[in-house]
Amino acid sequence: MNHSLPEISIIIPVHNAERYLDRCILSVTKQTFSNFELLLVDDGSSDRSGEICDEWAMKDERIIAIHQTNGGSAKARNAGLQRASGMYIILGSRIVMTGLSPICSRQ
Repeated sequence: MNHSLPEISIIIPVHNAERYLDRCILSVTKQTFSNFELLLVDDGSSDRSGEICDEWAMKDERIIAIHQTNGGSAKARNAGLQRASGMYIILGSRIVMTGLSPICSRQ
């Protein structure tokens, strides 16, 4: 287990995104840059999103699942910021959630 601090913290608010969540997480975890932590903030989802976050957190030590009652994406991002330990922060967006934009990619 790597106990050093990650270079990048990626914060992705999640709300009722079970249809796209696996693809989103895969797009982050498969990047060539691997020194990151991924904070998935489940914002009171009523679908399986929270469970999916937990499953990924169990499989990959870089992933942290955070759960809160629904408060909106700003509150979810703030919850992620409170737990982030990376030198740099990336705030995930709806584009990342649909897996259309790879992030943290090194050429």
